[in-house]
Amino acid sequence: MNKKYFIELADYLCWADNKVISWINAINEQQWNQQACSSFNSIRNTAVHMVSAEKIWIDFWTRVDSPVYLSAQFEGSKKDLTDIWLRTSARLQEFIDKYPEEKYQDLVRVGKPNGEVAQMSFWRTFPHMVNHTSYHRGQIVTLLRQAGFSDLSNTDLFTYYNLYHNSGEKTLFF
Repeated sequence: MNKKYFIELADYLCWADNKVISWINAINEQQWNQQACSSFNSIRNTAVHMVSAEKIWIDFWTRVDSPVYLSAQFEGSKKDLTDIWLRTSARLQEFIDKYPEEKYQDLVRVGKPNGEVAQMSFWRTFPHMVNHTSYHRGQIVTLLRQAGFSDLSNTDLFTYYNLYHNSGEKTLFF
């Protein structure tokens, strides 16, 4: 693992988060709260989970005393959540930019929602968080389509790299 790669992943995640935030800002309250069958039962609850997870990982990495999952207490509006999400994305980029590569092997203490405590190396937790967010971003896309919103665009890592990090590498298609 190297710092450049983690910085690119953080940039990608913030780019994708901003796309999702723009979609969420474009839907009405009925669509935001529409009940559906998924891991979480609405766009709102899925988005709250995503923001909560991103925020709690930063809290774990920065060793916040007694971190609290946002999803356990959030009662705010769509605007409140997207404001928290934007601040969390900015905080993530700043953290990754400043986090020393020599600390990538350091263990991170993780308090799970069920009260269980685990430890894992930082270099494993950060890609996990990116992957976790991608998983739920796919669910948001499906929920948005079910709610009648279709003004969506691709948020794949390949698309991001192709748009912003194509440094003359030859792209091969099989």
